[in-house]
Amino acid sequence: METLLAFDEKRDQYLWFQVGWTPEERIKGISVHIRIKNEKIYIEEDWTEEGMANELLRLKVPKQDIVLAFQPPDVRKFTELATA
Repeated sequence: METLLAFDEKRDQYLWFQVGWTPEERIKGISVHIRIKNEKIYIEEDWTEEGMANELLRLKVPKQDIVLAFQPPDVRKFTELATA
């Protein structure tokens, strides 16, 4: 497996992903996908143990600037973070 980072600063998209092979098949997966939209941080995918939202909060990013975009919009209102 190979771990890769892809930063598209023009479109404000950031990916951390893995690619590789087992003896039988191709393996690929996204660990983290974050994008900046409407001046908020949208966490589109997050398979980290600690959670990217927790890391951003630890770095003093305001709760109202973080969107858990991997959650359905109607569920986001139950978090302390931004809904969109």
